[in-house]
Amino acid sequence: MTDQQIQDRVRQYYEGRLRAHGATAAGVNWKSESSQTLRFDQLRHLWAADAETSIIDYGCGYGALADYLRTTGHHGQYVGFDLCDQMAEAATSRSRTLDGCWWTSDRRQLRPADFAVASGIFNVKLDAGDEEWFGYMTRTIADMASLGRRGFAFNALTSHSDTDKQRPDLYYANPVEIFEHCRTTYSRFVTLVHDYPLYEFTMIVRTAP
Repeated sequence: MTDQQIQDRVRQYYEGRLRAHGATAAGVNWKSESSQTLRFDQLRHLWAADAETSIIDYGCGYGALADYLRTTGHHGQYVGFDLCDQMAEAATSRSRTLDGCWWTSDRRQLRPADFAVASGIFNVKLDAGDEEWFGYMTRTIADMASLGRRGFAFNALTSHSDTDKQRPDLYYANPVEIFEHCRTTYSRFVTLVHDYPLYEFTMIVRTAP
């Protein structure tokens, strides 16, 4: 399966979620807004020391991270990118009054920012095989790394989740394998966060300490 085929399937899936649930946490496949916010709290470690940094939200959904940024004191430029045109349109419509924020579904419009972050984009593999999805995941991480001048961060479901609760349409990444991939490929300044009450982890990669 090519990356384009994977992206087409993922796009169709999230278009369906948006039609069914609207611009809500459920519309981007989260159980609740509180769990979505908890994920943002982990990603925030990347930029918390500098409220003026520019951020690319890679897989922005309906724009919830933009609201989070502004309510937590972040003032830097925000760019939301999503494969799904309808998601980018929903984000634009919903949050058009936020200063310094804009959204696109065209990867060609993105230019490097201080940081690139992603929340939830590596979870829903649908009918892709684990090896296919791992390859897609690492190539997507490489794209994020090319967009984050000072670093990047993302989350993923953990392979340490309870086996009887794992679903075949979701991807459960090995956190140590992903840590080593990021450490050896991008930077030795890598933080693995695996201590919050969700069946996942957050990887924070800085190109400088």
